[in-house]
Amino acid sequence: MTLTWDELPGLFPALPDPDRWLPLLQRHAALLEAAAARVRVTAVAPGDAVRRQYAESLELLTIVEAHAPSPTALADIGSGGGFPGLVIAIVRPGMRLHLVEPLQKRARLLAELVEALGLSNVTVHAARAEDAGRGPLRDSLPVVTARAVAELRELLEYTAPLAAPGGLIALPKGSAFAAELLAAAVSMNALACEFEALVAMRPEVSETLSVALFRESGPTAAAYPRRPGVPAKRPL
Repeated sequence: MTLTWDELPGLFPALPDPDRWLPLLQRHAALLEAAAARVRVTAVAPGDAVRRQYAESLELLTIVEAHAPSPTALADIGSGGGFPGLVIAIVRPGMRLHLVEPLQKRARLLAELVEALGLSNVTVHAARAEDAGRGPLRDSLPVVTARAVAELRELLEYTAPLAAPGGLIALPKGSAFAAELLAAAVSMNALACEFEALVAMRPEVSETLSVALFRESGPTAAAYPRRPGVPAKRPL
C-alpha cells in the first residue's frame, strides 16, 4: 500500500496549514536522501517513505493529542532521522521538541536538518536515553515517545524517567505487544507507569501498528534509569 505526498494532507484534515508543512516534510525527505551516503537512518524503501515514516508519525501525533490535548512539549527517544520528532516539530511549530539521539553522526545530522528547515522549536540532545533521564529533562515532559527502539521492558526505562507525573508515554508497537506487556509488569511498577490503552493506527496508515499509551503516575524512583547499557543487558 503506497501513499503519495498529495494524499497526505487529506488523511490529516485537523492539521492546519498544509501549504506550509507539506513542502517542509518534502524538504526533510530530500535532505535525508542526500545525506544517506554518509549517515544511514532508515531501512524503509523510498516508495514506502510517505506512509511508513511521515503518515505514521502524524498518526502517532493524532493519537497522542486525543489523550494529551495541546501538549506543550514532547521528547523523542532515538530520533534517528527525525521520525517522529522532526515531523511533529514541522506540523506543530508551537510545540517544543526534544530529540534524544545517542549516535553522534545521527545527532549531527539532526542538528543540520533543524538548521536547514529553519525550525526554532527543536533541541537535539546527543546523549543516551539513560543519561538524558538523569539530566534537566528528568520528570519534565508532558509526552515522551520512541519509535522502533527496543522491547517494552527496556523501552520504559528509557522513556519513563523523562515523563512528568501525569505525563503520557506513547510507543508504536506491532503484533508482539501483548507478550511484551505481560513481561513488563515489574518494569511498570518500578517506573510508576500505568498502561492506559492500545490504539490501532487507521488501516490506511498502517495495518500492523498500534500506539501503546502509558501514564506516568509519579516522579521516577531515584534508582532509575540505571547506568548506560544496563537496561538493555538486564531489563527489569
